[in-house]
Amino acid sequence: MLRLDKAADARDADADVQVRRMLPYRLPRPLRLALYALATAILLYLCLAPSNDLPKVNLWDKEEHAAAWLVLTATGLILSPHRPRAIATFAFGLGVFVELAQWAMGFGRDADWHDVAADCVGIVVAYLLYLPVWLWAHRRRPPRS
Repeated sequence: MLRLDKAADARDADADVQVRRMLPYRLPRPLRLALYALATAILLYLCLAPSNDLPKVNLWDKEEHAAAWLVLTATGLILSPHRPRAIATFAFGLGVFVELAQWAMGFGRDADWHDVAADCVGIVVAYLLYLPVWLWAHRRRPPRS
């Protein structure tokens, strides 16, 4: 029975309200794009700023690249899981752009195509972590009786 004396609340056991979790990919598209642009801008700063201005991290340079591109790709997949190829293509293109910019700019940064390979490792690892989530979300559900 539908009660008209008070508004339906999702916490009511008998409420006829569908509750959906607020997942990141349900945020408004402009906000998702802004968050991804922020992640990209931070990564560009870390890759293109003079090396003396950056904090020292006790990782091998290739590990830093792989970790950075894993975070960038994972952020993209979390914010827009329906565009995995576009995210991978953008991340790869950004890696190539960063190496070309480091080669052209100087600032104590050296271009190394091995860094692009490390970027690809980060992209692939992000996808390997994303794959079980994608498979779970697209599993076949038995028909309702």
